[in-house]
Amino acid sequence: MPESVSLIECPRDAFQGLPHFIPTETKIDYLLSLIDAGFRDIDFGSFVSAKAVPQMRDTPQVLEAIRPRLGQTRLIAIVPNLKGLEAAIESKDIRCVGFALSVSETFQQRNFRQTLEQAWAITSELLKRSQAAGMELVVYLSMAFGNPYGDAWSPNHVVSIVERLVENGIRKISLADTVGLAQAQTVHDLFSACRRISSDVELGVHLHARPDRWDDVVMAAYSAGCRRFDGALLGMGGCPFAEDHLVGNIPTDGMIHRFSQMGLKLDVTEESIQSALRKAGRIFSGYS
Repeated sequence: MPESVSLIECPRDAFQGLPHFIPTETKIDYLLSLIDAGFRDIDFGSFVSAKAVPQMRDTPQVLEAIRPRLGQTRLIAIVPNLKGLEAAIESKDIRCVGFALSVSETFQQRNFRQTLEQAWAITSELLKRSQAAGMELVVYLSMAFGNPYGDAWSPNHVVSIVERLVENGIRKISLADTVGLAQAQTVHDLFSACRRISSDVELGVHLHARPDRWDDVVMAAYSAGCRRFDGALLGMGGCPFAEDHLVGNIPTDGMIHRFSQMGLKLDVTEESIQSALRKAGRIFSGYS
């Protein structure tokens, strides 16, 4: 049997930093095309302040519209706090919530307006309450591969944070690049070190990269044992709170082509994503 790789499609990350609001019906149509393409895991939206992230203000309406077509697709929603989690629980049909915990104090403040001490406390409560609601929690460890803000960073520090998350009961962790700083060797070595911490944790990567650099970092993670990759069709998106310019996501279409050439098993194919790719091209035209 060929080895499997999980691709988590992240339209939320592709949408959130665009300067003009994408109409709700357009989002719904695009998400339905991703479901039809066969994506099993879709990071579709977030329950955050509409003032902080205006692009996500229609997440409940989007969810209501796509709910009848979900089938086996698992939805991931980003939540910044317990209020966001409660909104996700009340919305139903969300099987996983994500929380961004940063290596960087500066970025935690910029992203969620929290100190790291507050963020750790929130992580513990999110785990407890999400488990009680029958939901999974994935922690995105942002700035895992470097820090542009001058805060302390080292591979050993990142490993210690992952160890603490595992000790606290977190079983899904995604090492996030956030601003596209990662070098291939750093990705390989750091992922390898984190992977040795526990065999019970699903460890993945949420990398950002310029269009000409994504393959090196993806293959570095793969060679280190990563089998869970976040991406977005056409490589669009990025965090609007990181530095001054968006650094694109890893292009899911590129990963599908690369992994298919390697004979790996995927839930989607180059053929199945064609309709979604055309829609992505129209939505993101002018933002590349």
